[in-house]
Amino acid sequence: MKITNKFGMPQPFVDFAINDKYSKGKADISVTSLIDSPRVRIMKDVYDEDVEIDAVDMVWALFGTAVHSVLENSNTYPRIGHPSEKIINEERLYSDRNGWTISGAIDRQEIRDGVATLIDYKVTSVWSVIYGKPEWDKQLNCYGWLFRESHLSKKWRPKSLKICAILRDWNRRDAERKEGYPKAPIVFVDIPLWDDDVIEKYICDRIALHQEAQIGYDLDGILPLCSDEEMWKKNDTWEVKKKGQKRAMRVLDSEEEAIKYMDWHKETDKAYVKKTDLELEFRGGEYTRCGNYCSVADFCNQYKERIK
Repeated sequence: MKITNKFGMPQPFVDFAINDKYSKGKADISVTSLIDSPRVRIMKDVYDEDVEIDAVDMVWALFGTAVHSVLENSNTYPRIGHPSEKIINEERLYSDRNGWTISGAIDRQEIRDGVATLIDYKVTSVWSVIYGKPEWDKQLNCYGWLFRESHLSKKWRPKSLKICAILRDWNRRDAERKEGYPKAPIVFVDIPLWDDDVIEKYICDRIALHQEAQIGYDLDGILPLCSDEEMWKKNDTWEVKKKGQKRAMRVLDSEEEAIKYMDWHKETDKAYVKKTDLELEFRGGEYTRCGNYCSVADFCNQYKERIK
């Protein structure tokens, strides 16, 4: 990976980007890669030496690393009133399934009487907490699976899963005025704990998907396509416009709703314009990840086909 500094970031920020020490350990795949696109995982390996990332794009990763560094050094003694509690910070766990070793680093484990609360720290946006992120459910449940598999002999189990969200864009005035807005810049988000059979099937299905993709690439150089979900595709929309104008009068989620809205203008006396003065325009949802957050987009023919 090549690190650039096009925006003149201070040298310590550049040094952090250059010396990023992330590793999945002695594993075939990490949890974060397991829940992600097989295409992206393989392309990151193939184009590792060609990918360019600017230091400015690593700023929030630096904040996340700093938070982890501070919090992993918090004392690991049992809390007052819980002498049987065991606290483990920043432990990477491993387990095998279907010929592959999976690893995941759990930020904090609070274990008491064989049951655990697993916590993952995230430096993130307020909107991630308000709207939720499906990948958090997948990641934390995979950590729960790793915890259970790593302690089968002790019969330890995860009791609850939590995201500790540090909100980089939190605003006190919005917290006071807006309903549903986080009340503090650090909040816990409870993640639903999946049943054992559900997470077991999910793990096995994801491993099979990645293994099939790897075999396809190794034998024939074929990469699977990313799904709409993996490309963070926004919903398609239909815009109702006055003919000759760029600005939409209404933006609807389906063609049917858009047509009904246009018909309303024809049928009701309350309409401001006639149907003959309106036109319908389809807008395909943007592939948010590809254009903004995928480090291998420049090498991806699927992305290039999308933007033609």
